[in-house]
Amino acid sequence: MMSQNEIRKVVIIGGGPAGYTAAIYAARAAAAPLLIEGYEPGGQLMTTTDIENFPGFKEPVAGSQLMSDMREQAARVGASFLSGAVLRVDLSVRPYRVVTDSGELLAKTIIVATGARAKYLGLPSEQAFMGRGVSACATCDGFFYRGKVVAVVGGGDTACEEATYLTNHATRVYLIHRRNELRASKIMADRLLSNPKVEPIWSHAVDEVLGDDSGVTGLRLRNVSDGATRELALDGVFMAIGHTPMTAFLEGQLSLDANGFIVTVPGTSSTSVKGVFAAGDVRDPVYRQAITAAGTGCMAAIEATRLLEHED
Repeated sequence: MMSQNEIRKVVIIGGGPAGYTAAIYAARAAAAPLLIEGYEPGGQLMTTTDIENFPGFKEPVAGSQLMSDMREQAARVGASFLSGAVLRVDLSVRPYRVVTDSGELLAKTIIVATGARAKYLGLPSEQAFMGRGVSACATCDGFFYRGKVVAVVGGGDTACEEATYLTNHATRVYLIHRRNELRASKIMADRLLSNPKVEPIWSHAVDEVLGDDSGVTGLRLRNVSDGATRELALDGVFMAIGHTPMTAFLEGQLSLDANGFIVTVPGTSSTSVKGVFAAGDVRDPVYRQAITAAGTGCMAAIEATRLLEHED
């Protein structure tokens, strides 16, 4: 690892579309960025089989391929990479201190692009069919279920948004919720439940995701009141039980919202600490798309390098 006394101009934490885009822009600005990739380089897109909504690709591109190409592009223009995880940071004084599992380094500016992880049920069968009928993003994958039957698991605003979006593609959308009423806001719940394509299944939990070599074929549901089980035939299931931003290492260092997402100055990527910027899903509980993550990665790199130029 580099000398602990070396001060990096730009350190990027996180290796998804936000982090790689930030690295490309920072490298092209001659800021010699160092990107710390974590244990899962590429982020959530590494488990996405086909991406059809990222501009510039006439044919679907695998998420792993898109991330590999972004990384190679960043390397070609001058970014360097460090494997491993960031354990904590000290943002009390500049240059900031970044502690990783392989040592420490100093940074004039930091771009946090650690993403947010979708919450899942934790079932082995759920993991087995990830990307083959199990998804956590209707906007990303709903297009693949045109004319098919799907289910959404959850009962909050996110579940209502996902289910409503899926009615544009699927012929039937089951909404599976453990309770007998939605937790979502009344206006969103009323809009969803009035849609003729939507059928709620109250007081049920998912016991198992069913499928074969072709992908998901159904769900085994359990009535939470009496324990009775039933099987539901369908083509895909969307988990909508929330996201967890990867910000545990930032607690007490940056302003976070009630759900742990980084708070940024409106219209910018600036955080509550000068010289620290946020990009991608770690600051975005609304859109959570590869293209918006890349866009904020661009913003963060431009803001970081402009700050450095101003200070120089």
